[in-house]
Amino acid sequence: MPPTSQVKPNGYSAIGRRKTSIALVKLSSGKGTATINAHPLREYLKREELCDTALEPLKETQHLGDMDVTVAVRGGGTRGQAQAIALGIARALTLFDPAIRTVLRHARLLTRDPREVERKKPGLKKARRAPQWQKR
Repeated sequence: MPPTSQVKPNGYSAIGRRKTSIALVKLSSGKGTATINAHPLREYLKREELCDTALEPLKETQHLGDMDVTVAVRGGGTRGQAQAIALGIARALTLFDPAIRTVLRHARLLTRDPREVERKKPGLKKARRAPQWQKR
């Protein structure tokens, strides 16, 4: 299993996961640009609330304007991807400055959300929904 975070000569990288989304995040010092799969952040995520979710760790630690974020994300939907990006950024920030860890922990940004979609069982319509009962 690969490590979830590591320090590289040109920055810090970490992996964030949520549902079926996996985000490989690379942080480096810069002007505050965010790129996801070679697209600008606002163009890729489109909705403002998802952009805010993805960049929340940078806002909490006041590093929004001085860190460049490059993300390779795959799987899942846009909300799961945004939450995976947020976890990856938070993990990379702890490598950048270990003192930030307490701030991120109190904001609950370092905890991976373990909820996954429950599988469909045989004989049922969905994961738990049984077929409608018929008298005749």
